[in-house]
Amino acid sequence: MTTERHEEPMLRVVKGTKVYGGARAITDVDFDIGRGEIHGLVGENGAGKSTLCKALAGAITLSSGEILLDEQRQVFATPADALKAGIVMVYQETSLIPTMTVAQNIILGREKYMTRLRGMYIAAQQLLQSMNFHVDPTAMVSTLGAAQKQMVEIARAVHHRARLIIFDEPTATLTPEEKLHFFDLIHRLKAEGVAIIFISHALEEALELTDRVTVLRDGECVHTGPTKDLTREILVRHMVGRDLSQTYYADARKPDIKQTRRKKVLSVQNVIMGKMVRNMSFSVYAGEITGISGLIGSGRTEIAKVVAGALKRNFIYGGMIYLNGKPIRYRIPRQAIADGIVYVTEDRKLNGFFETMRIDENIYVGRLATPEGRSTLLSRREQTRVGTEWVQRMKIRAINSRAKIVELSGGNQQKVVVAKSLVQNPKVVFFDEPTRGVDVGAIQEIHDFIRSLAAQGIAVVVISSYLPEILSLSDRILVARQGRIVEEFSAAEATEEKIMYAAIH
Repeated sequence: MTTERHEEPMLRVVKGTKVYGGARAITDVDFDIGRGEIHGLVGENGAGKSTLCKALAGAITLSSGEILLDEQRQVFATPADALKAGIVMVYQETSLIPTMTVAQNIILGREKYMTRLRGMYIAAQQLLQSMNFHVDPTAMVSTLGAAQKQMVEIARAVHHRARLIIFDEPTATLTPEEKLHFFDLIHRLKAEGVAIIFISHALEEALELTDRVTVLRDGECVHTGPTKDLTREILVRHMVGRDLSQTYYADARKPDIKQTRRKKVLSVQNVIMGKMVRNMSFSVYAGEITGISGLIGSGRTEIAKVVAGALKRNFIYGGMIYLNGKPIRYRIPRQAIADGIVYVTEDRKLNGFFETMRIDENIYVGRLATPEGRSTLLSRREQTRVGTEWVQRMKIRAINSRAKIVELSGGNQQKVVVAKSLVQNPKVVFFDEPTRGVDVGAIQEIHDFIRSLAAQGIAVVVISSYLPEILSLSDRILVARQGRIVEEFSAAEATEEKIMYAAIH
């Protein structure tokens, strides 16, 4: 293991170990961070990144080892203890209270005995504006999208004036412009002496932003060193223990599929839904991967939910949707599933799985949503068979199919969400941000599986904020802006510059 310690560590973890039911999540991890340092923490899903940071944030306690803050031993029994010590964690899946306003969530934990609502909202507005976050402080958190919730989490951490802020995948839901504002904020915090732990699967961001990087693999620290000495290839080698082909994001130019296009399966014509979707029109073909790019708020997710029955388009002048030439209008997703249309959500924790259930139970629930599943009696044997089959097909890393889904890493949870949808034998699949918060190894596996679906003749739509992913997977790329499809590119002619220009201008 390579290591280089910061000159004056503010916080140290010495031989940190966490054991769950006999299985070690992290083993003898040594970690340190200094004041005003941005320290990257990378590794595959399940490598132990979240476990280490949850211990620092007081969400869990170490089985053995020490946490030293200013060389004083600390025992954080709860997140409140860590907060008092000046340590805040901004989680990938937000920990906000949905029934409270944005401003109330920001001050939560530092409320005064008597709080004037007007003053609270003004202070929250000023804080959000100072970070270039466009969020209404009076809005209920339950009405916000994933990106806005992430902004509120970040604002709350800044409001608490933390000495150490841990960011877990903070840019996963942000647009390119919002990422620039976020990076500026990180540098301002660094200049004020705040220590930052930056967890990200976007290795380019880690290399650009951090001072040092620590790599975890299989619960052990395998490298710590200055970022300037690292490249993306070296990082990946440390993470997976081998050279990993970058073909999952390769800009592989494909032949113009218009010459070989198959049957049109889905046709969306002038669909309107409130203010989010305005005269949206496009077509989807069997055996083809259609990519939809665009900024957050462009209507790309909403149109997928309309097609899949999760949202309703306007009843009057709402446009038309045709499946195999037949007009469709679904009131609930179950009707869409019966016709072979499924939507794989972008927010796996909120909408993707039942966290108190096991892997096989989650996958079996997906099967029960189909007409065939509803017509059969519940069978534990069938549940185990289906769960085991899909654990193997999706290469879900777990003890067995009966493991609880909350015990899995983010990437393996995502695979369960995908399996729960694909067990329904769809003809049209919408993947919304399929690899958000997923490590480099799992990305390749998910991409290979998406390509295999298209090879089987299934019509696939991939919605993604990450342009290399869109360019790598898509046979045809649509660009959404302000509720409309404004541009279409073949895979052969598309570039990141063309897509971004169409999405912004």
